[in-house]
Amino acid sequence: MKNEKSRVLRCGEQFSILNYQFTIRSVTYALMTCALMTVAGCEGGYSNASLYPEGIGTVYVEMFDNQSFRRGVEYELTDALAKRIEAQTPYKIVTSRDRADTVISGQIVQANESVLTTERQMGRALEKDVELLAVVSWKNLQTGELLIDNRTVSASASYSEWQGQSFAYGSTLAANSLASRIVELMEAGW
Repeated sequence: MKNEKSRVLRCGEQFSILNYQFTIRSVTYALMTCALMTVAGCEGGYSNASLYPEGIGTVYVEMFDNQSFRRGVEYELTDALAKRIEAQTPYKIVTSRDRADTVISGQIVQANESVLTTERQMGRALEKDVELLAVVSWKNLQTGELLIDNRTVSASASYSEWQGQSFAYGSTLAANSLASRIVELMEAGW
């Protein structure tokens, strides 16, 4: 009996020694990893600086031109972009170009609709996709500098006529997504 207990104690002791060595090894690796991340991490570290160019207070959003055959999409995109700029950037939207520091303009080059899925028996479209493609420019009126120079941006959204949705619904979703991507372009470079 005593012999069996001593074996159990020995196994327990060996297990605790292995566990102790495992813990020391884990802590050592964790400390080495932290040290390497500190040394090789971001050069400048974190910053509280604005993501957007400074020295700009107001933006005038021109009505987008529409080169596609789908009418009305330019109104949706212009409205969505003005709302996104106001909500997500430090800039204010102004209604007069004369009072603006910058002006953002562009044109919708394509507004395509494609079928994503079809019904097996009848071949009718179950789900469709709207893709918008635009070319955008953003100009600083104070300096004449082009902050965004004819950049091509695209976005898409899907909709289903079986759920009572129409092309207008899909194009509104795509315009909102495109406006979000344009606002992302307005961020200052790293």
